[in-house]
Amino acid sequence: MEINHEKEKLQIMAAYKDLIKSIRVELDEDDKKLIRKAFEISVDAHKEMRRKSGEPYIFHPIAVAKICAEEIGLGATSIACALLHDTVEDTDITLDDIESMFNLKCRNIIDGLTKLSGVFDMETSAQAENFRKMLLTIPEDIRVILIKVADRLHNMRTLGSMREDKKMKIASETSFLYAPLAHRLGLYNIKSELDDLSLKHTQPIVYQELESKLEKTREVRERFIQKFISPSAAVLEKQGLDFTIKSRTKSINSIFNKINKKHVPFEEIFDLFAVRVIINSKPEDEKSDCWKVYSIVTDFYKPNPERLRDWISHPKQNGYESLHTTVMSPTGKWVEVQIRTKRMDEVAEKGLAAHWKYKEDSEQQSGFDKWISEIRELIESKEGDALDFIDDFKMNLFSEEIFIFTPKGDLRTLPVNATALDFAFDVHSEVGAKCIGAKVNHKLVPLSYKLNSGDQIEIITSQKQSPKEDWLNYVVTSKARSRIKAALKEDQKRIAANGKEILERKFNSLKVDFDEENITVVVKYFEAKEHTDLFFQIAQEKVDLSKLKALVQKGGRLKLPSSFTKSIKDTFESIFTKVVGKKEEIIIGDASTKFDFTLAPCCNPVPGDKVFGFLTINDGIKIHRNNCPNAKTMLANYAYRVINAKWANQKKESFLTGIHFTGIDDLGIVQNITRIISEQQHVNMKSISFDSNDGIFEGKIMLYVSDTIHLSSLVEKLKAVDGINKIDRVNMDEES
Repeated sequence: MEINHEKEKLQIMAAYKDLIKSIRVELDEDDKKLIRKAFEISVDAHKEMRRKSGEPYIFHPIAVAKICAEEIGLGATSIACALLHDTVEDTDITLDDIESMFNLKCRNIIDGLTKLSGVFDMETSAQAENFRKMLLTIPEDIRVILIKVADRLHNMRTLGSMREDKKMKIASETSFLYAPLAHRLGLYNIKSELDDLSLKHTQPIVYQELESKLEKTREVRERFIQKFISPSAAVLEKQGLDFTIKSRTKSINSIFNKINKKHVPFEEIFDLFAVRVIINSKPEDEKSDCWKVYSIVTDFYKPNPERLRDWISHPKQNGYESLHTTVMSPTGKWVEVQIRTKRMDEVAEKGLAAHWKYKEDSEQQSGFDKWISEIRELIESKEGDALDFIDDFKMNLFSEEIFIFTPKGDLRTLPVNATALDFAFDVHSEVGAKCIGAKVNHKLVPLSYKLNSGDQIEIITSQKQSPKEDWLNYVVTSKARSRIKAALKEDQKRIAANGKEILERKFNSLKVDFDEENITVVVKYFEAKEHTDLFFQIAQEKVDLSKLKALVQKGGRLKLPSSFTKSIKDTFESIFTKVVGKKEEIIIGDASTKFDFTLAPCCNPVPGDKVFGFLTINDGIKIHRNNCPNAKTMLANYAYRVINAKWANQKKESFLTGIHFTGIDDLGIVQNITRIISEQQHVNMKSISFDSNDGIFEGKIMLYVSDTIHLSSLVEKLKAVDGINKIDRVNMDEES
């Protein structure tokens, strides 16, 4: 198809004008020139490039810049860098060129963005390492992360043109890391959209079903909201308050999570939406005005005292301020009402950018600044692999908060489920390391005591105390975990040093050279993770060094026996080279397939399920369902080990799966269920269990089926049984 270049030029200019219109901050002449120059250089640099969809590549940087301007509220420097963000990586432009054409600030931001891509060693997780690199930019310039989040959002919005396996990998990585990060940066709208788009690509049928249900109930919802807000709105007007009221529907991903966690159908979710009252207040009147609105709303509707959340007196760590209450409507439905000022709303919508805009008015360090400094500390102190770092970091992203008082009455913020030991490490690393107990509200409690909002705590220390391995079970904050792990590693190094001496003496007695090559043979022979792990095991007397005699060769060398070499022939590396490296596809059920694999027991896939192959370190290739509970973590952290897989057209084999029932106990219900299953052709039951409590019954049946069509047909027949309320496929991870 012939490309109309003139038409494309007009479209590019229209997109640029649209970007300029979307800018929310005041621009001076220099700002306008900076953005125009960045646009022209980017257009020229990307002129020969096209996206997977076929459109000119320049539309991507323009779209990313527009997200930065309109949805995050960033200024001229960020917009210019967003326009240029792929130039150094994908074109002939260098960082020196960026500095000479613009300035050092632009160079540093583009450098940060460029560092976030590249090829990594097979043994490390590219995604986790990528993410760690991105967080390293926090001490330098937070704008790098904000532009990267905008870049990811646009990639997710245009994911449709990608290959299916690529969609799965990018979508899983997004919900695993980028959505929680957007949440912590205060970008709630972007966080919700990232989650929704991830669900749309990982579980399209579920997404479409929920989207359709939301659309069908939209008019009824809107009528209800209008009726609900009108009495309060009339009084607010009478009181002379400048306000707007809007409603916010819960994101599709939030609805999906609620259905799964609470095991309730869509129709029974009461908080599908929230009503938001936004008032225009002077800074000194903000708090009193919000409570005035609360008083008016609760004059009409009875509040649930358990559901009052005051984030105005104590803002969240990411700067979020709002007053939330849940009230009972006249129709018997609970409705969440969020009350906030225009400033608070802007911080909630635009996150970080708005947070710093308003921060100039206050010298006080906010929770967000505290979080940034904690992340800096975590990065600076972190040793070990990137995945460990991500685990610790993720713990800080989504946590709800509690407020704790020190003995002197100072207020500190900690995540829900934080313990006395978490508090000790929050005060200071040394206090944590020496902590032997605590007094909460003047009563002695153990290290593992879970704190509640409002507790006052005093830490008791001893110079003889040092961190123990089981402390990791008592803490939830990343600071405490990283400090404990660091202390344990130091201990392990000290013990490993003894192990190294023992091995060296053993080598001397066998007249074997104590060198890297021989030590590596011993590591492989005893199946240790690496050298330090081997030395540690030797010091702990977990390794029988007398077996080394069998490995000794002439000339002071060690060699693995041939039988051992053969057994590790099909190691991770060789399978990786043969399968993943060549982009092979596994056809399950096809006798001619070249590779051995097993079906993963965590999700028990059956023909018809969308699946992928995953190369494990020790157990070869495992086949998982796309919606396996472990899929998100695997696809996000180890995308390079994922293999395309699909089912061959076959129906002879049987596959184990499980179904879970709930319903009202009724005479003969178990008999009806088992009769239907036994009448179904080619279905064999492996196990069956039922439990009845106060008229409610729950049951689980493990059975063999040939494919998803076979399973769906059985489920439909079972749904028709009187008394059955709900049937789910068993999540094998939860059951094990």
